[in-house]
Amino acid sequence: MFTGIVEELGEITAVEDLGDASRFRLRGPVVTEGAKHGDSIAVNGVCLTVVDHEGDEFTADVMAETLKRSSLGALTVGSRVNLERPTAVGDRLGGHIVQGHVDGTGTVLERTPSEHWEIVRISLPADLSRYVVEKGSITVDGISLTVVEAGAEHFTVSLIPTTLDLTTLGHKQPGAPVNLEVDIIAKYVERMLGAGQGATR
Repeated sequence: MFTGIVEELGEITAVEDLGDASRFRLRGPVVTEGAKHGDSIAVNGVCLTVVDHEGDEFTADVMAETLKRSSLGALTVGSRVNLERPTAVGDRLGGHIVQGHVDGTGTVLERTPSEHWEIVRISLPADLSRYVVEKGSITVDGISLTVVEAGAEHFTVSLIPTTLDLTTLGHKQPGAPVNLEVDIIAKYVERMLGAGQGATR
């Protein structure tokens, strides 16, 4: 489990085509400290497994399904990525519960700068809109954010200087794809309510 608090901006240093998958090599001195084979690291919100680790770099295999359902397939050598290690039991939950299982992708539609923050509008797949509510939580490229406005086809988030400086959303321009993970609690509530309604019929 992750919390959506990005630990560092990493970089893709190599991409190897494996046919039905890709192998990424990524540089991230913070997240690789103490890393070992089999550990999990979230890359732009996608939970990946460490295959190998050497110095401040690690490799991870990304299967075709993940490449198709996330924005990882658009990454190339030199791409910057958000990196986060799983939260440890007893740690503070600084963001919200994030699984690292991408529900879909959106597109940055518009950036509106202000003096101390920036509003970013992002497209929202129709099948995810019911899970996104004003002042609720959403994960964008692995970043835990609060929804400012929730529409049927888009939502907005407000980014503080720290988020702009330390994550990919600081430089992603309109047209750029982003990974989205909605609040898991909303999906569980929907499932339970559906089961309950079915049981009373």
